[in-house]
Amino acid sequence: MKHSTFFWFVFPSVLLMIAFIALPIVSVVTQSLYSKHEQVIIVVENCGPFGCTQSTTVDQAATEALRAEEPLGKWAGLDIYKDRNHLAVNEVASAWVNSDGLPDFGRTLMNLPFYSAMAFTLTYTAVVTPLTIILGFFIAIAVNSVARRLRGPTIFFSLLPMIVTPLVGSLILFWMVDARGILGTGLQWLTNDPSLSVKASTPLMWAMLMVYGVWHSAPFAFIVYYAGLQTVNTDTLEAAMIDGASRWERIRYVVIPHLVPLTTFIALIQLMDNFRVFEPIVSFAAAAHATSLSYAIFNDLGGETRLLSSAAATSVLTIIFVAILLSPVLVRTWRDFGTQK
Repeated sequence: MKHSTFFWFVFPSVLLMIAFIALPIVSVVTQSLYSKHEQVIIVVENCGPFGCTQSTTVDQAATEALRAEEPLGKWAGLDIYKDRNHLAVNEVASAWVNSDGLPDFGRTLMNLPFYSAMAFTLTYTAVVTPLTIILGFFIAIAVNSVARRLRGPTIFFSLLPMIVTPLVGSLILFWMVDARGILGTGLQWLTNDPSLSVKASTPLMWAMLMVYGVWHSAPFAFIVYYAGLQTVNTDTLEAAMIDGASRWERIRYVVIPHLVPLTTFIALIQLMDNFRVFEPIVSFAAAAHATSLSYAIFNDLGGETRLLSSAAATSVLTIIFVAILLSPVLVRTWRDFGTQK
């Protein structure tokens, strides 16, 4: 292919990537280095026969002039990244010096908003991603074994969790785990504890959020694996059957190696998707028990304060951690690609 032809072929994609990916990231990074201008306060002292009093007023003209002069805000550098709402450098250093041991240091970190959100986000990602892959694989194997005339309805019902809007699906589960719901009542009966409430327990809320994550994401893994199963070499499977291989041995030595590239693809998508967990926390009203990095960004952007710089800093840190999580998978994919060449 000529260089000019290749250039015009990739130019639209490169242009869109620059416009919708590169430039927004540059904008977010830039915003994270500036903080909002403080209002200009005028202190007026009024003196009378009974003494003097002070009153404060906001100088709107001076404030607007300052914002017009420096529209990005006041230069903060890395101060926002190091404050208590983010990496909390001073607090972490003080806790490390004054703590009696790792458990005490861990409790201190969990009391800091960023590290608390990071702990839940990493736990959610580490639990939901492999369980989604495993469950999706076994669903695909099971559906592929169903009689051909029943596969259509079976595939439809298997995809329902992904078809349902995430907010609606999480709300349904939220009502089911309520003390008056079927799951909430069942848990009370199993534990013989009428006062048990999923919504009041942090461990149970974390577990329920992860159960929802697996339930919602498994259909994606299933449909990818199911499509991959249709490309398995039937001659190889028949040869394995003739050699006396059991069903599990055929899956282990023929099917699973064939689906490894798809597993890498699913892992990449799920890592990115699970790391930005947000909807379940809102639907379950679980902010008192679990907050994620995405929820922290949403919280900074909400209300009248609109802490744009804080939200931008959290976004940049999220991008960095996603890149770190994806790096092993990307390196392995690059090596496999290089080996094939």
